[in-house]
Amino acid sequence: MSPIEQKPDAASGTDGVVSERTELAVQGMTCASCVSRVERALKKTPGVATAEVNFATSRATVVYDSAVTSTSALTAAVHDAGYEATRVENESGSLGETTAEADSAREEYEVLKRRVIFAAVLTIPLMVLAMSHGKIPVLDFPGANLVQFLLATPVVFFAGGRFFRAAARSMAHGSADMNTLVALGTGVAWGYSTLVVFAPHLAGVHSPGMVHVYFEAAAAIVTLILLGRMLEARARGRTGEAIRKLMDLQPPTAAVVRDGGVEMQLPVQQVVAGDVIVIRPGDRIPVDGTLTEGHSSVDESMLTGESLPVAKAVGDEVFGGTMNTAGAFRFKATRIGRDSALGQIVRMVQEAQGSKAPIARLADSVSGYFTWVVLAIALLTFAVWMVVGPEGEQFSRAMMSAVAVLIIACPCALGLATPTAIMVGTGRGAELGILIRNGEVLERAHKLTMVVFDKTGTLTQGTPTLTDVMTLDGADQSEVLRLAAAAEEGSEHPLAQAVIGAARERGLEPPGVEMFEAVAGHGIAARVDGHDVLVGAERLMELRGVEVSAEARAEMNRLASHARAPLLVAVDGRLVAVMAVADPIKAEAEEAVASLRAMGLKVAMITGDNRAVAEAVGKLVGIDQVLSEVLPDGKSTEVRRLQESGEVVAMVGDGINDAPALVQADLGVAMGTGTDVAMESADITVVRGDVRAVTDAVALARATFRTIRQNLFWAFAYNVAAIPLAAGVLYPWTGWTLSPIVASAAMSLSSVSVVANSLRLKRFKRGG
Repeated sequence: MSPIEQKPDAASGTDGVVSERTELAVQGMTCASCVSRVERALKKTPGVATAEVNFATSRATVVYDSAVTSTSALTAAVHDAGYEATRVENESGSLGETTAEADSAREEYEVLKRRVIFAAVLTIPLMVLAMSHGKIPVLDFPGANLVQFLLATPVVFFAGGRFFRAAARSMAHGSADMNTLVALGTGVAWGYSTLVVFAPHLAGVHSPGMVHVYFEAAAAIVTLILLGRMLEARARGRTGEAIRKLMDLQPPTAAVVRDGGVEMQLPVQQVVAGDVIVIRPGDRIPVDGTLTEGHSSVDESMLTGESLPVAKAVGDEVFGGTMNTAGAFRFKATRIGRDSALGQIVRMVQEAQGSKAPIARLADSVSGYFTWVVLAIALLTFAVWMVVGPEGEQFSRAMMSAVAVLIIACPCALGLATPTAIMVGTGRGAELGILIRNGEVLERAHKLTMVVFDKTGTLTQGTPTLTDVMTLDGADQSEVLRLAAAAEEGSEHPLAQAVIGAARERGLEPPGVEMFEAVAGHGIAARVDGHDVLVGAERLMELRGVEVSAEARAEMNRLASHARAPLLVAVDGRLVAVMAVADPIKAEAEEAVASLRAMGLKVAMITGDNRAVAEAVGKLVGIDQVLSEVLPDGKSTEVRRLQESGEVVAMVGDGINDAPALVQADLGVAMGTGTDVAMESADITVVRGDVRAVTDAVALARATFRTIRQNLFWAFAYNVAAIPLAAGVLYPWTGWTLSPIVASAAMSLSSVSVVANSLRLKRFKRGG
């Protein structure tokens, strides 16, 4: 069974509408304002149901009605908004991000690095020349301003050309963004200074030799912003390391047997379902498949977190990315590329990294109008300083303050605050075997007040065994067990398998079944060898009119007090035996419950077992609140009841009958050792079977959301504090003003600090 169920790209709704999901790689976004604009353009496209744009990944995830619109219409909408977009294509054998995209990311960093070096080489002597004005006689010569022009112009228009080109595109579409602010700020400083040098009369200057120029400010702003963008690009590259590590688990080639038994090395992208693949000791398995020849042990820790290798024989499944530790074997490929277990994990992490937490909507909403507000503040700042500035310095003070406002207010940090934290948090979760479905899950996990565990297979091992058989009224034990095992043959319930297994261990061959009926939540009714056989709980006996003696009740109570689930057997309307099945409690269950309680969470258990057994299990693992004798369809009702009482509930389960409760809960957590249906219904999937991972999942979600709040707080606080300071609000009392150069450094530092804060999540450890 695959560790997770793949979500389809296309799904037909109940109304017949086919919803397609696609990802677009968006080029040209530089800040949160860009994100808001691209999202608005996509959402306005007819047929689009949802559109989410992620600044950190430069991806847009769109769900749309394929009968109304198409990917070409979506890319056209992005183009009309002033950006470029291409659909993200994946080869059938590819796990996720294409090599071209990875190369493009590295190329962006290298381009920025070259531009920074070029700009720095010219800006450093320019700064020395400008700052020595009137202080170092040898550098104070008549042509000094012209030299500054020659040094600054390549920096502003070559190294910083991207800002002007992007600003022009934005303005052509009637919008403004970070590039607009940078282009205006540097352009004003460079333009005014150029007029002073070449046409002083147009600048209102009659003695140009005595007027200060601002070439160094324009060049330094460009250099520092490029440096910040380079550091940001490098740091953002690290946020995607988890995805790359996962994809690196798939070997690049596979030894495939084709053409009548010839073994050949092929790129893994060329492997197709049905191919026979040869695996030798130390090989990493390239795709999912089923063993056809040989046997071995396979290290599946990358999927399950279990350190011990798993024995594999003919007929067993193997998974791509796992490591063969001993022995050689052949297997037939069944799932390749994004259909494989590893591919599905990569896909789930990518979807999570491209999602948004609801708290991010605030930043997006603000940033959509932010740039225009900043432009208005800059104009107001200029006007005020022209009126109240020191005599003879009005214009220079007004211009520098306005430029400082434009530069320091760039909303890059707002755009990075949420997506970088989600990328790192969900990526770290994947490395620990915790798959978080989307950013909204992180926000809900932060608000949890209670965790409810299903018992069987979650707190217990899910492999019950028959421990006791007490017959009544002289019934033959072997005959009772033979009839009970025959009745249970049609059931897949773990308790049924325990009865069948015990019969086979004793050499009892169950006879054929003439009639079989599963009574949900009660037990089994069957016709065996001409006898009417009932196997199940006391409520089944009551339902079918079978009398339960005091002796039987006493035995049931004794068994239940030892955490053994009693089963009653009736033949032809007469109770003939009390059996008991024990499902061993997982060794780590008590520790997991204690850890959750230490985090301030209430812990409950829900089960279909009778009250005595349930309470005995609860006592052993440290759970006080036990919901027992709950029928399968009643689990979601119990969860809803807890929610109505004011609890924010996480439901942890692993079975098909847990799926409704997982959906009903505020947060559904599926154990990865369970069924695909349960995991498809869950918000968080714990790939390994260790129940302590539930604690890790909640702790990681809390840590990630805490990081998002920190990032947003500092991003907002930075702009709230920095804009008035740049405008010169404190000047009348303190004499403080903010140089545009310092403003550009502060703006770059704010973006880098947000990414750096998010990267701290990479240090999250189990139990942390």
